[in-house]
Amino acid sequence: RYFRDSTIALKLCAMHSYVSLLMCFLGICCIDEFDKMGNQHQALLEAMEQQSISLAKAGIVCTLPARTSIIAAANPVGGHYNKAKTVSENLKMGSALLSRFDLVFILLDTPNEDHDHMLSEHVMAMRSGKKGFFTSATVTRNSTQDPNTSILELHSDKPLSERLKVLPGESFDPIPPQLLRKYVGYARHYVQPTVSVEAAQVLQEFYLELRKQNHGADSTPITTRQLESLIRLTEARARLDLREQATKTDAEDVVEIMKHSLLDTFSDEFGRLDFDRSQLGSGMSNRSQAKKFVAALNQIAERTYKTMFESQQLRQIAKELQIQVADFEGFISSLNEQGYLLKKGPKVYQLQTI
Repeated sequence: RYFRDSTIALKLCAMHSYVSLLMCFLGICCIDEFDKMGNQHQALLEAMEQQSISLAKAGIVCTLPARTSIIAAANPVGGHYNKAKTVSENLKMGSALLSRFDLVFILLDTPNEDHDHMLSEHVMAMRSGKKGFFTSATVTRNSTQDPNTSILELHSDKPLSERLKVLPGESFDPIPPQLLRKYVGYARHYVQPTVSVEAAQVLQEFYLELRKQNHGADSTPITTRQLESLIRLTEARARLDLREQATKTDAEDVVEIMKHSLLDTFSDEFGRLDFDRSQLGSGMSNRSQAKKFVAALNQIAERTYKTMFESQQLRQIAKELQIQVADFEGFISSLNEQGYLLKKGPKVYQLQTI
């Protein structure tokens, strides 16, 4: 019970991945350097999907509960996030694991005078020992009613980020950490909210609108997992206020948060929304080239009856096809993650689509 209402920040290692999740039962497991875990990502798949962990050690077979919230932070490959690539390509992380997170936020360090001023004042106040020294950046929003505009780009009259912002000169009395921990523990143990009819209608309309706007010939990146995430977040929003029923306002706040997450995921390098590039697949710039490359590999395999290719052979084939990509190794790795190629050894791949 010591870990029941606690937040534990852990770096999972190979031998303690399962143990760390079990120790955080009914708590929060915070993982830093998520991209450095390598093969240990597989240990989280069952826990995040089924909320349980199956163990088979020393003749003992059992299933243990692992109802744990996971907050993870990862760095892009090379230390720079390339918006021309998808989240999966930037993090070199499997799509199966990324799809299990309710929300994905991309934090970019872009120059902004207001935000830089706010951050510098905060750092200087901490170093000088001053308390209660707060300021705020000004964010302007332009509403639009263009029918060609995606629902994700429509903002409410008073966004959640504006309501949570501390204005210059406004008194701010933060909750002490000890009291906040007790508050969260009480809410988690005693408050089990249900979704009201009005809140359910808001969530359903948002989900159906996303499905209607963003369907393609093959499939749509918006699935029932997004709807389940919306329901979980709405219940959590009501639990924060110790309410037994989630209201329409709770649902609207969650929809705004989900919009921000999806905008980060589906925006390309030009700031346009591109729903053909999900966090699970490859970027638009590489899709046509990938199809052309895989088709050529299929033709070669049918002609030579060989499905094994070395990295140098793949590079030569791409050169003959005049396929130009900035990162060829990343291009091959993307095909491997999507199941077109299977890595069989150092710089050796097997074609899977023949």
